Amino acid sequence: MAVDPWRGKIVVITGASSGIGEEAAKQLAAKGAVVCLVARRAEELARVAADITAAGGSAHCYPTNLAENDSVDACIAALLASQPRIDVLVNNAGRSIRRPLLESLDRPHDFERTIQLNYLAVVRLTLGLLPRMLEQGNGHVINVSSVAALMTTPRFAAYLASKSAVDAFSRSLRIELAEKGIAVTSINYPLVKTAMTAPTAVYKYLPQMDVADAAAWIVEAIDKRPARRTIRAALAFQVATVVMPGPALKLLAGFYARRVAKLRKQVEAEAQ
Repeated sequence: MAVDPWRGKIVVITGASSGIGEEAAKQLAAKGAVVCLVARRAEELARVAADITAAGGSAHCYPTNLAENDSVDACIAALLASQPRIDVLVNNAGRSIRRPLLESLDRPHDFERTIQLNYLAVVRLTLGLLPRMLEQGNGHVINVSSVAALMTTPRFAAYLASKSAVDAFSRSLRIELAEKGIAVTSINYPLVKTAMTAPTAVYKYLPQMDVADAAAWIVEAIDKRPARRTIRAALAFQVATVVMPGPALKLLAGFYARRVAKLRKQVEAEAQ
C-alpha cells in the first residue's frame, strides 16, 4: 500500500489567524497534515482550529506575538516540547506600511516595527526550529515575501526592505543547508486580496490574487520544494534591475507614475 506523504506531516504556519495563513492551514489539514497555528490573536486561532477540527483535520494553537522576542522563544519551546517532528515551517506572518519616504523622515519606528515582524521574527523562529529539522535529516522552510522585493515598488520602502532581507536570508539558508536535507522556498506573492490590503482604497482598482489561490501556492511549494515561486513579470524585472539598474529603475518610476495618475482619476471619478 502506498504511503500518503501528507498524512501526519507537521506544518507550522505563522499568521494563521486570517488571510493566506488561515486558508493554507485549512487546505493542508484537508490533505491530512497536522497544522500548528501561530498568530497573536488567540481567539481567532481557536476559531480556525475549530473549523479545521470540524472538517476532520488536526490543528494545534500557539498564540504568539511575533513582534516580541520572548514570545517567539516561548513559541519555539512549546512547539519542540509538544510536536515529535517539525516537517515544514511557513513564515507567513507580516505587516505592510505604505508611506512615501518624504513622509517618513520622522518615523524611523515604521522601519523598526516592520523589520521586527517581517524579518527578525522569521530569523528567530527559523533558527529555533532548525535544530529539530537537522536532527530529523529533513525539513522545509517556506518564507513568504512579495513581488515588491523583486520589482522595487515606491512608497513601500520599509516593507520592501524587510522582505528583501527575508529573500537574502532564504538564499543563504538554501545554499548552506541543501546537503543537510533542508529545503528552502521563497514565495514572492503579487497583490493578494486580504485584510492587509483592504485599508488601501486604490487597491480595489488593481488585479488581486484570490486568497485560496495564494494558499495553494504554499501547498504546491511543500509538494515540489522549489527555490522560488512567483510571477514571471517579477523575475523579469529582477533581472533587468541587476543587469541595467539605472534604465530599469527609471522605467519602473515612469510606469508607477502613470499607474498612480490613472488610479487617482478613477478614484476621483467614483467620488463624483
